[in-house]
Amino acid sequence: MKSFTKLFGIAFFAALTLVSCQTRQVTRVSPDQTIDLSGRWNDTDARLTGEAMIQDALGTTWLTDFTQQEGKKPVVIVGFVKNKTSEHIDAEPFMKDLERAFINSGRVRLVQSGEKREQIRAERADQQDFSSTETMKKWGREIGADFMLQGNISQIMDSYNKERVNFYQVNLELTNMETNEIVWIGEKKIKKYINK
Repeated sequence: MKSFTKLFGIAFFAALTLVSCQTRQVTRVSPDQTIDLSGRWNDTDARLTGEAMIQDALGTTWLTDFTQQEGKKPVVIVGFVKNKTSEHIDAEPFMKDLERAFINSGRVRLVQSGEKREQIRAERADQQDFSSTETMKKWGREIGADFMLQGNISQIMDSYNKERVNFYQVNLELTNMETNEIVWIGEKKIKKYINK
C-alpha cells in the first residue's frame, strides 16, 4: 500500500510538472491588426472609434464657423466620457487619439482638465514659494475653454442559445461653454456577432 501511495504521489507530481512546464507563445503583431477573442470591446474598437471621431470632428462645420466668427482657433477642454455598459471600457485610448489630432491639425487648441489640471495648479503654487521670481509662473493666466467635449458609451446585448450580439454606441458632444449650445455630436456604432 505504501509503494502504491508513493507511486501515485510521484505520478501526480510528474503530471503537475508537465502541466506547469507547458510553454506559452507570445507573438508581436501590428497595432492595426484586428484580433477579436471574446466579442467584447477591445483595442480595435477603440482605434475605429478614434478614427471615426477624428474625421467627423475635424471635417464638420463647427470648426470653420467658430474660426470665421471669432477670428481665432477654438479652445477645447475634455470632460468626462461615461461608460454606461456592463463592461470595463477605458475611453482614454480613443480620446487621446482625438486630442492628438486636434493639436496636430493646428486648428484646435486644447487645455488641460481634471486631475492633471489640479497637478499643474499645485506645481504653480509650489513655484510661488520655491522658484525664483524670474522663473515662477503667474496665477490667472490660464486659457479659458470655448468648448467642452463630453460623451458616453452605451451597449445593447442580445443572445439566444449559443449566439450573441454585442452592440456598442459611442457618442461625443461638443458644447459651447458660453451659450450651452451643442455644436457637434460624434457617433460611432460597433456591432459584433458571436457564435459559440
